[in-house]
Amino acid sequence: MARPLARTAADWSPRGLAERLFARAFDGLVYPQIWEDPVVDMEALSPLEGARLVAIASGGCNVLSYLVRRPARILAVDLSPAHTALLELKLTAARVLDQPDFFRFFARADDPANLASFARLRPHLPAAARAFWESRTLTGRRRIEAFARGFHRTGVLGRCIAAGHLLCRLHGRDPERLLAACDPAEQRTLFAREIAPVLESPLLRLAAALPLTWFGLGIPPAQLDALRGAAPGGIAAVVRERLERLACGFPIAENYFAWQAFGRRYDPEGRALPPYLEPGNFGAVREGAARVEVRRALLTEALAWEDAASLDGFVLLDAQDWMSPAQLAALWSQIGRTAAPGARVIFRTAAAASPLERHLPAELLEGWVYEKERSAALFARDRSAIYGGFHLYRRQG
Repeated sequence: MARPLARTAADWSPRGLAERLFARAFDGLVYPQIWEDPVVDMEALSPLEGARLVAIASGGCNVLSYLVRRPARILAVDLSPAHTALLELKLTAARVLDQPDFFRFFARADDPANLASFARLRPHLPAAARAFWESRTLTGRRRIEAFARGFHRTGVLGRCIAAGHLLCRLHGRDPERLLAACDPAEQRTLFAREIAPVLESPLLRLAAALPLTWFGLGIPPAQLDALRGAAPGGIAAVVRERLERLACGFPIAENYFAWQAFGRRYDPEGRALPPYLEPGNFGAVREGAARVEVRRALLTEALAWEDAASLDGFVLLDAQDWMSPAQLAALWSQIGRTAAPGARVIFRTAAAASPLERHLPAELLEGWVYEKERSAALFARDRSAIYGGFHLYRRQG
């Protein structure tokens, strides 16, 4: 999930108004955790040691996770001041805190002791990030205080997941019970008992008809249109299929995305964690933090400042779902210019198909190979389970 790069419709058209409302939601924190599987990303981008990457930052989890494979440089780009401040906080914490304090800050993210850790981080933070975390919300609390109360439950997405849990409780169901499942068979049984009935409720169908519901999940108007056409049963069928895959497609003990969706936290026993939070990876994250450059900008504009043939990997998240053909062409013009021989581009889509062959001029795809079979194999292993497709393109030469 990424911040919208630009609006695609006239400001006062129905689509334009929806896009403006969605963009307004991104002025604050949207994703306390990124929802793309970094293990799949790293396999697609391999070999990463010594590689030069550009990635949309979002919540920053994947950028830090890539450091485990020791790339030479990561340029992390995002338009959201909240997301760039979150990534700066994580990078500074990796350099300043020891592993137990770093783990408590971002894996637990609900301990008042984190405020004492922030006091140690404060002098080392870039000015913009420090100002963001010390600014106050409408409740009068400093933003950093979320890490003392439960950061993973904040942001637009966190509040939307909380609304889903409330809806389940109103129906006498509890999605958190899935986290106690011992095997895939029990996961399927618990999904059928605790979640499937709620998906059939009139109240959920009413909520699903409102675009604002999907904006809370980080799904803009263009991506919502793609979801509506992704299955014969429409968006209700898509939602059921993807929630069922999230709940049942992977062992609960290995899927931290399921823990976030159904428990609104990470596994307290530390079995299911993003790579950057695994204790054994802390040394590589600390050593690599200085090799990450955070830039608040449009991705296309950021690439325009990079040298020709200077980048080995591009992580676009799902941003292309939100782009017009002209915006796609501008982006891929810069990708083509900055891509080194053998460079790889990875991204996800709400629907199954890649948009590039349909919307890009043929000349912009010259020299690129779409690794269709490998993309499908990687998609099958993506534990986040919320997308329709994963796509890998490789530069020839």
